[in-house]
Amino acid sequence: MEPITIILFALVFLFLLYIVIETAVRRGINSSVLGEPYRSENKKKTFLDDDLDKD
Repeated sequence: MEPITIILFALVFLFLLYIVIETAVRRGINSSVLGEPYRSENKKKTFLDDDLDKD
């Protein structure tokens, strides 16, 4: 493989790893007792809230 391809794959992998870790930390904080003050009852709606699989 060429070095550019390896670098590209590494960047994609690191970006996906960032998304997974960020999501896990956010959900962990929101579901903990310490994250209670940061929860809001009127959350912003996103397009994922109207997902058909949610039923």
